[in-house]
Amino acid sequence: VQLQACGGGLVQAGGSLELSCAASGLPFRNYHWGWFRQAPGQERELVAAVRRSSGVTVYADSAKGRFTISRDNAKDSVYLQMNGLKPEDTAVYYCAASQNVNWRMMSGYKYWGQGTLVTVSS
Repeated sequence: VQLQACGGGLVQAGGSLELSCAASGLPFRNYHWGWFRQAPGQERELVAAVRRSSGVTVYADSAKGRFTISRDNAKDSVYLQMNGLKPEDTAVYYCAASQNVNWRMMSGYKYWGQGTLVTVSS
């Protein structure tokens, strides 16, 4: 199983980025997908997740109204559109896959990508 995340970079506050995660080696449509982030010195946290069948999404309070998670089963990819970025969004962002009922929690995720760094300057 491989999850390849990309799209991170340096952006000014108020800017936008779209992260992408391409998956291989697993039946993409059978998994829930999540984006997590970990800032320096902080614990990894859920940013957004999308359920496998219904497409129901959940967002961290910090992401609501600014970030959008989406999935493309035809391309085996999941995306995170981030608008209105703030310096506090600076972190390494990870995509992850789950088949667990606890898809809203980090503990429910089995496969993880390598992370992509997002840096937001003030």
